[in-house]
Amino acid sequence: MKSLAAGFAVSAAILISSSVSSSSAMSYGDAVETSLMFFEAQRSGKLPTDQRVKWRGDSALRDGFSQGVDLVGGYYDAGDHVKFGLPMAFTVTMLAWGAAEFRKEIAGLNQMDHALRAIRWGTDYILKAHPQPDVLWAQVGDGNSDHYCWERAEDMTTPRNAYKLDHENPGSDLAGETAAALAAASLAFRPYNSSYSDLLLVHAKQLFSFADRFRGQYDDSIESAQQFYSSTSCCGGATWLYRATGDQTYLKYAIDNAGSMGGISWGVKEFSWDTKYAGVQVLLSKVLMDNPHSPYASILKQYQAKAEYFTCACVQKNDGYNVNRTPGGLMYMHYWNNMQYVSSASFLLAVYSVYLSASKAKVTCPNGQVQPQGLLDFAKSQGDYILGKNPKSISYLVGYGQSYPTHVHHRGASIASISVLQSAVGCVQGFDAWFHRPEGNPNVIYGALVGGPDKNDGFYDDRSNYEQTEPTLSACAPLIGFFSKLQSAYGAPGSYQDQRPGTPSTSPGSYSQKTPPAYTESPVQFLHSITSSWNHGGATYYQHQVIIKNISQKSVSDLKLQIENISGSLWGLTPTQEKNIYQLPYLQVLKPGSQYMFVYVQGGPQAKISVVSYH
Repeated sequence: MKSLAAGFAVSAAILISSSVSSSSAMSYGDAVETSLMFFEAQRSGKLPTDQRVKWRGDSALRDGFSQGVDLVGGYYDAGDHVKFGLPMAFTVTMLAWGAAEFRKEIAGLNQMDHALRAIRWGTDYILKAHPQPDVLWAQVGDGNSDHYCWERAEDMTTPRNAYKLDHENPGSDLAGETAAALAAASLAFRPYNSSYSDLLLVHAKQLFSFADRFRGQYDDSIESAQQFYSSTSCCGGATWLYRATGDQTYLKYAIDNAGSMGGISWGVKEFSWDTKYAGVQVLLSKVLMDNPHSPYASILKQYQAKAEYFTCACVQKNDGYNVNRTPGGLMYMHYWNNMQYVSSASFLLAVYSVYLSASKAKVTCPNGQVQPQGLLDFAKSQGDYILGKNPKSISYLVGYGQSYPTHVHHRGASIASISVLQSAVGCVQGFDAWFHRPEGNPNVIYGALVGGPDKNDGFYDDRSNYEQTEPTLSACAPLIGFFSKLQSAYGAPGSYQDQRPGTPSTSPGSYSQKTPPAYTESPVQFLHSITSSWNHGGATYYQHQVIIKNISQKSVSDLKLQIENISGSLWGLTPTQEKNIYQLPYLQVLKPGSQYMFVYVQGGPQAKISVVSYH
């Protein structure tokens, strides 16, 4: 068992290593790229050919079949294998909000392709789960039976019962949040795939109508969800549908139900999958800022007052009714997986700072005024804490920095990959052989934001300490937009490189060599360099960086490359169905003089790169 784990650790070390040390400047762009990897690790169903997380395999390929519905796909919720509809919908909402709000910032990091893929893995599943206007399949799997087993998703032996909402079993909170997710996703996809965006809106409108006409809490209809995910309900579905369509009917709904659904009666100090008031309050504050003379201004001002209650509480200016902080400065809301509340609150503060800046406004708190930049600066302090600027000097984002948790409470990450250990790992065997082992996980789950420290900044990296070491979808989703904004606002020019580097040596040997293009009259030029090297297991590995530069006078799109003699991992290009043929992400167009970079790692000489085709 030890030799197997050690061998796998070698492959993990070669695949990806740390980005920056906690003592150096933060690379928020690297944090975005790392965070996106987590969603690939959480995929359920048939994995695509361009799957980057290689230790995962196909799983749960018959979800829903016994009940006559195809529920294959979607995301596993956390370190377990249940597909809970409520946090998955919130996850899609947050991913999509980030992609829509910070489109320019994410695209500038060359990460929009991966961001949209992460959103679509969720929305494609939601469309399957909504086969009829008034039916929504809300959950697959049972939390209790799932938690009794410690096994890989590829080996699952636990029941995969599916649970649905319909006329007789309503769930307004979940149906409304799912409508919000699809409406937000329609905005994210609008510039890139208008037909898919339209399809998402059709389902969003149907789900909103279902939620409104058949009232009830989803965890009253699905008892197995009660101890895991219950929810408070507000007007998120209507608010996102208004933003996506401009239809005043949805805005009027949020106005008319402002009091009864808590939008203007609840002042809160957190924003999460189960308490979404602050998100709606911030969104509707923007509606007021965009149109101060709106006929609904009086109600919208009440929404804004609650948004600023949340804001002032976060920055400690709320007349004593503030969010608690650890001695190291981290917002502290809950002992169990506190980081999910930190990430969502930080995202919301960053968004609100953008809205305030655009309106040349500021927040007036009981204990003083706060400028938009002050909000963003505070949000940055939380992001920096996550990435390693904290009393423990560790990154709570797995795979970022020199030091991060290695005993993450995650079944798949803690057991050797199905590609390495092909025999099944049983329910109890997983506990005996893998859960209780003192060594670190054999698979590094890049991009996982763990639960984080306690109220005194203490952290115990142990698999059994699930309150602190388990990652969740809802914790990671806000990070994409949030870190993209931080990179745009605070990242030094050229401080982010679209790559996943290996552990750098103290004096990496570097060289620069122009490779003549093999394609006749090629419009692009390749610039190779070795940016770092390291020794592992007696072998030397090199990180190769390749810059593709458009040297023509026209834009280049649909560029396909042949890459030969590559033995290691590659990042930044998308593999095609043809052997050794890669392409740039489908959103990437090289304008005259512009560049694109990809990275690969291997132990031998540089790969041979040539142009196959382009437009």
